[in-house]
Amino acid sequence: MKQRIYWLLATLTLVLGSTASLADSEARTRVLMTTNLGEIVIELFNEEAPITVENFLSYVESGFYEGSIFHRVIPDFMVQGGGFGPNLQRLETRAPIQNEADNGLRNDRGTLAMARTNQVNSATSQFFINVANNDFLNHGVRDFGYAVFGEVIEGMDIVDHISRAPTRRSGGHANLPRSHIVIESVTAMSED
Repeated sequence: MKQRIYWLLATLTLVLGSTASLADSEARTRVLMTTNLGEIVIELFNEEAPITVENFLSYVESGFYEGSIFHRVIPDFMVQGGGFGPNLQRLETRAPIQNEADNGLRNDRGTLAMARTNQVNSATSQFFINVANNDFLNHGVRDFGYAVFGEVIEGMDIVDHISRAPTRRSGGHANLPRSHIVIESVTAMSED
């Protein structure tokens, strides 16, 4: 009898666990970021960072990122984009959002996080992709932290390539790629 109860509990745990995993994956939105160097597929953490994901998707849906550039790339650290056009003109953004860096997600390699100023709640459209584990950017390590809201699930080789681009200083920007790395489009992927 004990073996049957154990087997039943083990089976129930497996079924519930796989159902929860399925629900989690269904709740996550995926976007395709097409750059002039290749494609990057990003899965967004809708539940863990709802404000940040909604903000990012509103920029995606409006076509805001089309033609913007990666304006800051640092090997073994991160690549940053979403704030400037190819002539380094600052793009007009919406109001800043609440910082969700306290959501338990870490700035690990391949994660997507919001860029911000020294003000905790100053993130608008700019994001960065971590190319290394950047623990010092996590909540509570040195300050409130930088909100992780997604993860690269395909195309990390493209991100790594971007991070190694030769850079220069220009117009107050350090680590600006010598050749434009353009975000051609960012689109929500259909759920199949």
